[in-house]
Amino acid sequence: MKKESGATLSVWMNHLKLPNTQHLRENLTCDVCVVGAGIAGLTTAYLLSKEGKRVVVLDSKEIGGGETSRTTAHLSNALDDMYYRLIKLFGTNGARLACQSHAAAIDKIEQIATDENIDCDFARVDGYQFANNRSQEEELLKELEALQQIGWDDVVLRKESPLDMLSALPCLHYPNQGRMHAMKYLAGLAKAVLDNGGQIYTHSHVSDFQLGTLATAVTTEGYAVTANHLVVATNTPVNDRFAIHTKQAPYRTYAIGVQIPKDSVPDALYWDLDDPYHYVRLQKNTTAEEEFDLLIVGGEDHKTGQHGHPIECFQNLERWTRLKFPMAQGLLYNWSGQVFEPTDSLAYIGRNPGDNDNVYIATGDSGHGMTHGTIAGMLLTDLIMERPNPWAKLYDPNRVNLKSAGTYIKENLNVAAQMKDHVTPGEVEDPMQVMPGTGRIMRKGNSKVAVYCDQDGVRYQCSAVCPHMGCVVSWNSVESSWDCPCHGSRFDPFGKVITGPTKHDLGPAS
Repeated sequence: MKKESGATLSVWMNHLKLPNTQHLRENLTCDVCVVGAGIAGLTTAYLLSKEGKRVVVLDSKEIGGGETSRTTAHLSNALDDMYYRLIKLFGTNGARLACQSHAAAIDKIEQIATDENIDCDFARVDGYQFANNRSQEEELLKELEALQQIGWDDVVLRKESPLDMLSALPCLHYPNQGRMHAMKYLAGLAKAVLDNGGQIYTHSHVSDFQLGTLATAVTTEGYAVTANHLVVATNTPVNDRFAIHTKQAPYRTYAIGVQIPKDSVPDALYWDLDDPYHYVRLQKNTTAEEEFDLLIVGGEDHKTGQHGHPIECFQNLERWTRLKFPMAQGLLYNWSGQVFEPTDSLAYIGRNPGDNDNVYIATGDSGHGMTHGTIAGMLLTDLIMERPNPWAKLYDPNRVNLKSAGTYIKENLNVAAQMKDHVTPGEVEDPMQVMPGTGRIMRKGNSKVAVYCDQDGVRYQCSAVCPHMGCVVSWNSVESSWDCPCHGSRFDPFGKVITGPTKHDLGPAS
């Protein structure tokens, strides 16, 4: 079983040629600066470049090196939070717009793949949401009623699943969903941005923003991009401390890839109603000489930094997979990713609260990153081009939804509870207690210190306090990273920032 954080890249980037990019080594001006070269950032850059805008994209990693390379690329407008809940939160029309926007995103991905000749294994497939007990069967009936209320009449209740090994109970059948190879698509999207005259700079970490009539993104090396419009599409915003981070919560999510005999499972999307839930799709093998397909199974989500033994999540996924799919053979891959769950279920896409009108964000993927990211590209393009968009109010980051106040309070109480780690004892009392290949938190006077021991037995120390809002990080034994349990910032074993919202490394051990 692979445990390194790069295991996901083995799945999506193996034998994949990305467009050549370079580091930012000069000061630039443009119409739009996009920070983040994932699905939301590159879709926005692509659509704006098609409009004739001069676009510059900056990313601290490679193209798609963040969460886009970790997605399982289910393309669905059957949303995880269920439409009967969305009707309660946003009304019938709001839920209908959510459904229509995700359907339009799948259409847009298909259109772009066709227009740009991107060979990304895109396929239209059906989706099946199945019940595992009578209570879940009643929930499916409740959801079907909600779907009929918003006018999605194509969804039907089947008496049984197309795979009897999954469940003997009914399932909802969603037509016209999709799947693709996320990184093949992103590689083609990046090439199209470059072909349209856009510029993409990788390994160019933005450490400062200077906002005003013009917006400027400054890298750690001191180079700047100044633009009329700034789009921050970094999974969670790195350009503010509070505005959005109290309105969404970070979760780790897990996936495995197992080998199955070719054509032994119908090509479709499958997901259940369990908690934690499970979802399944195929990566079809299109070469005649290969006799196997890849079955991708995901789920087992938990709050970031709040699971003491994350390896158990992989074990649970494999156990569930072998129970439901007895034909499953070798485990080829496993990987984890990070999703942000908004307190009211829908992404935040639009003008950033508290900033000038020329600053935009896209965040809160809620497990539907490919469609939410594509919606972001479509919506932000309309906002920048000063065109009306029917989804603007629904996804407005400034929205306040009193009907989700309970979830908002619960998530922020969870954040507050993490502050107790400042007064608790350390996990070890001496650095020598930290074993090779692991990390532990140690108390050092009034401070908490993150201690990492490499495979050669050399120990490294840095502050255990996240620079974002002062929470104490925890060791992620699966990804070999320090993860913040409050807002999801992540750092490598030596304290170098991997993922925001913070833009800064862990400080020195005091």
